[in-house]
This record gives sequence, C-alpha cells and structure tokens, in this order.
Amino acid sequence: MKKTNIANLRREYHGHSFDRRKSALNPVARLQYWFQQALRIAAILHREYRYRGLREEKVPANPFLLFKDWFGEALRAKSLDPNAMTLATVTPSGKPALRTVLLKEFSSDGFVFYTNYESQKGEELSKKPAASLLFYWPALVLQVRIDGKVKKVSSAESDEYFNTRPRGSQLSAWASRQSSVIPNRESLEEEMKRLEKKFKGKPVPRPPYWGGFRVIPDRIEFWNGRPNRLHDRLRYRKTAGGQWKVERLSP
Repeated sequence: MKKTNIANLRREYHGHSFDRRKSALNPVARLQYWFQQALRIAAILHREYRYRGLREEKVPANPFLLFKDWFGEALRAKSLDPNAMTLATVTPSGKPALRTVLLKEFSSDGFVFYTNYESQKGEELSKKPAASLLFYWPALVLQVRIDGKVKKVSSAESDEYFNTRPRGSQLSAWASRQSSVIPNRESLEEEMKRLEKKFKGKPVPRPPYWGGFRVIPDRIEFWNGRPNRLHDRLRYRKTAGGQWKVERLSP
C-alpha cells in the first residue's frame, strides 16, 4: 500500500471545509459551522449501534486497507479532527503516559506523527521504542487500536514534512522546548517574536531536535459498536512469518 498523506486526504474529502480566518468577519458562516457541530454532538449522544459489523470473511487481508477505508469514512462524516489519536508510551519508572497527537501519514510501513524529540514522549520513545495508538470516531461507532515498535523517520522525511508546515508552526517548533517548565506565557511569546525577526525574509529550517516517529504495528484491532454491547472486535496479529492473522476477540 502506498503512503497516504493526511493533508491530501483532507483536501479530497473536505473541498469546502470551514476556514476560521476567512469567516472571522462572517458571523453567519460561523453560526452555521457551530450549529453543524452541535448537531453532530447531539447525534453522538443519541446514537444507536446500527453499523454493519465486522465479518472475518469480508475484511481485507491487509489491515492498512481496512484502516484507510475507516479513515475515509471519518473524513466523509466530517468528524472533528479525524486524524487525532491517543499515543501511549511508558515512563522510565514503568508508568503509562498518554497524550493526543495528530497522524500525518500512513502506509504499510506504519503510522507517522511529528514532535519534539526532546519532549517527554520523545525521550520516552527513545528509551523504550514501543507505543500504542488509539483512534476513536464516536459518530461512526468505530475504534482502532494499534500496538507496535517505534522508529524515527529519516531526516529527509522530516525535512519534507516540516517544509509543508505553516510558517507560524515552523517558528513555534523553535520557540517551544516542549514539556520543559517555563516561567510564564509572556516568555514564550517573546521568544516567538525574537524568532520572527531572526528568520524574517528567510526560510525556517527544521530544528535538529524535531522530527517524526513511525509506529510499526504488530497488532491492529478494529472495534465496531453493536447492539446490546455485543461489539465486533477483529484483531490483526503479525505472525513470525510476517503475515497478518485475523482473530475475533470477545467484546
């Protein structure tokens, strides 16, 4: 399966997505947007488990193809931040640590996100390169859990992605020493102003401590909500021979 770029998928499914900047002076557009979000939330609160379910004989042999199908559904449904995923790591003392990050691309090689390598998660992944990911799309009653080892992406891949980021996001990668203690908000804003002057009229290079991680799964579980809590759970498990085996789990 080829690499799937999340930004390109968003453009494909959301050709006329809401733009906060353009609608700042258009109260009607803003009202319409938030009304749509309220309707989606109401639908979530009153949902019923009516989805088609998962059948072993009907799912693809490659779990990445099923993930792409479900992710496409989340985009078509205009779910809020469909590429948001919970990332679980382990601290040096063995405690679990959770946070939400954004998926930026996926392929048969794994699932990629970007961060500061010197942040808490960056240091934890460097010391114990294993992680779990969780996607949950409540409006669709779908969930995907991914477990696997973690590797840094190449410098070339990190540079390529960094160059696509908005300039403000590029500068903030320099301004923020992620997860470190700072005296106040003003110090962060002052550092941002300093960097704006430093790089004025110049391209912003990628900080050496910033880049991507790829989660290379050995297990991917697909969960589909069903009536009476008899949910479908199909787990793809990678065998010693490198093939994917599909197993049904009890709900």
